Amino acid sequence: MAGAQTLTLIGAGRMGTALLRGWLASGLPGPIRVLEPQPGDELKAWATSGRVRLNPDPQPSALLVMAVKPQQFTASSEVARLFAGPETLAVSIMAGVKLAQLSRGLGTARVIRAMPNTPGAIGRGVTAFAAPEEMDAAGIAEARRLLAPLGEVHGPVDEALMPAVTALSGSGPAYLFLLAETMAAAGEAEGLPRELAEALARRTVEGAAALLAQSGEAPDALRRAVTSPGGTTQAALDILMGTGGMPDLLKEAIRAAASRDRQLSKEAG
Repeated sequence: MAGAQTLTLIGAGRMGTALLRGWLASGLPGPIRVLEPQPGDELKAWATSGRVRLNPDPQPSALLVMAVKPQQFTASSEVARLFAGPETLAVSIMAGVKLAQLSRGLGTARVIRAMPNTPGAIGRGVTAFAAPEEMDAAGIAEARRLLAPLGEVHGPVDEALMPAVTALSGSGPAYLFLLAETMAAAGEAEGLPRELAEALARRTVEGAAALLAQSGEAPDALRRAVTSPGGTTQAALDILMGTGGMPDLLKEAIRAAASRDRQLSKEAG
């Protein structure tokens, strides 16, 4: 990222702060301009040290990142537009807000629609993004660099796929957290002390995810490897994979999340 390019971040919540932390760690020349009405201690410390400029006066920026909630887009775009110009590259990590809506709201045709997920807060997330067909290669590369602190980056993808991306990976961490939560509750129901049940569930989900990441094997292959015919795992999977079980429930859940993403697009419009 060119040092002469000014960068403005609108919103410094969990994802915005994760991006900012990565940019600062990479040695990005600053100060980076940050608009955040309720700055946390970490952001305040960066501002005190001069690494960021907190809530500065409006000035056109070469790079603009929108990291606010989609419900806040209409109001925040009025302020963000003061930091953008026709040549500004704007990257949004808001669910549901379409490229055309971003362009109208921010006053630039150079827009990127991205969907990260919460593991990006520790650099272990995954992000997919969409871009207008006319976006130049330099803009695509710049967007990748801006999103890289959150983890793996995929794209550009067809914008029509973004609701499914949001439902699968954007909301996906919550599904794993719920799995750990319900596993612990089920273990407790079988007589385990709560603390032990929670520790076993947490470590099991964490370890299984690490194995999936490091083994290179497909999920179904790993599942079959741990499932002995007639064994305890098979007994559990007969329930989880039966009619109305986990496969059906997840399809229904992801469909509902994708539908909500499309509804957010209508609300943002």
